[in-house]
Order: sequence, then C-alpha cells, then structure tokens
Amino acid sequence: MDPLTSFNSRTASYVEARDEGLRRYMLGIFANMGVGLLITGAVSAVIASTPALYGPIFGTPLKWVAMLAPLGFVFLLSAGIHRMSASTARIAFYAFAGVMGVSMASIFLVFTATSIAGAFFAAAALFLGMTLWGYTTKTDLTRFSTFLMVGLFAVVGVSLINLLIGSSALQMIVSVAGILVFTGLTAWDAQRLKSEYFAYGGNGELAAKLGIMGALSMYLNLVNLFQLLLGLFGQREE
Repeated sequence: MDPLTSFNSRTASYVEARDEGLRRYMLGIFANMGVGLLITGAVSAVIASTPALYGPIFGTPLKWVAMLAPLGFVFLLSAGIHRMSASTARIAFYAFAGVMGVSMASIFLVFTATSIAGAFFAAAALFLGMTLWGYTTKTDLTRFSTFLMVGLFAVVGVSLINLLIGSSALQMIVSVAGILVFTGLTAWDAQRLKSEYFAYGGNGELAAKLGIMGALSMYLNLVNLFQLLLGLFGQREE
C-alpha cells in the first residue's frame, strides 16, 4: 500500500473514532441532565399538589432552607467531586436535582400553568440555540469567561440580598442581567465541555466525572434561564 494512502487512512480512522467518542460524551452529559430535569419536575409537581407537603415547607421558616439548600449542594458537589467515584457523583447530582425540585415547587403555587410552560419552552429554545452555537463556533469563548463568572457571582449575590429586601425594580434588573449571563454561560460551557473531552477524554473515570459536572453546569444554565424568564414575564395566579 502507498505510504501516503496508508497515512490518510489511519488519520481518517482516528478522526472518526475521536468524533464518535465526543458524540457519546456529549450525549451522556445531556442524558444525565435530562434525568436531572425529570427528577426536579416530578418532585416539584408532587410537592405543589400536596398541601401536607408544601404547607410545612413554604408556610414556615423551612422555606429558607428549601431556597438555599441547592446553592450549598452545588458548592459541596463541586468541592467533593474529585474524591467521589463517577457513580457516586451521578447519584449526588440526582440528589441535588431532587433538592432543586423542592426549592422550585413554589412556582406552581405562584404562576399560572400557561406561564410556566411558556417560560420553559422559551428557555429551552434559547438554551438549545446557544448550546449549538457554542459547540460549533470557531470563536474562542474563553476570553469572555472572566466577565461571565463575575456576572454570575454578582447575579447570585444580588439575588440573595433581594430575598431580604424584596425590591421589584432590583429583581427586574437582576432578571435581565441573569438572562444575559446564563445565555453566555450556556455557549461557553458547550465549548468548554468539548475542549475538556479532547484534553481528558482518554481517561474513563475522569471523563465520566467531568461529564457529571458538565451535566450540572448545563442543568443550572437551563433552570436559571427558565426561572429568570418566568419571573420577568410570567403571569401570577389570581
């Protein structure tokens, strides 16, 4: 066989295998994310439809635990992921999704079903569009990472402050800023996950744990876009 032909054949086989591995990696991330969303939705729906559950949670100081627990869970999972096995990290992520479901149950009590559905589909469309763009663009989005992370911490910090203040004007500003930040984070995370696969994809256990953290990042992007859009445009129950 001609050496050039043999080289081209091996190169084509390598590229095809690499692309197939990346496809499986990304599908695994979105499969875990999808399971997490289903868990969150199921837990939220059950609690919101059961007065014996939502009364003690949202009618008492326990509501603060329900609202703040997901944030603490994210920090614990992020800090402890390296000490966990991939299977333990996956279970922890699903547990976090359940805790998030408890926190989000109140939206079914506050907003109309039409508003909730509209906000979710709008968030999903925005999320999908930015994910595809971030995955395919040749632009290096890492140059925006510092701006996005500063924006993220600012949005979270001001949101926590506004839980105590209760300013509608400040909430509107936070919602608009948050939508911009999480829109950018969605594209950046999509590109980052692709880059991580090429850097670490050969390590099965490490790649699996990176995939779980990737599912967490994308889950948070979509859920936050949904909540921010709902808070900005949603119609409240009479």
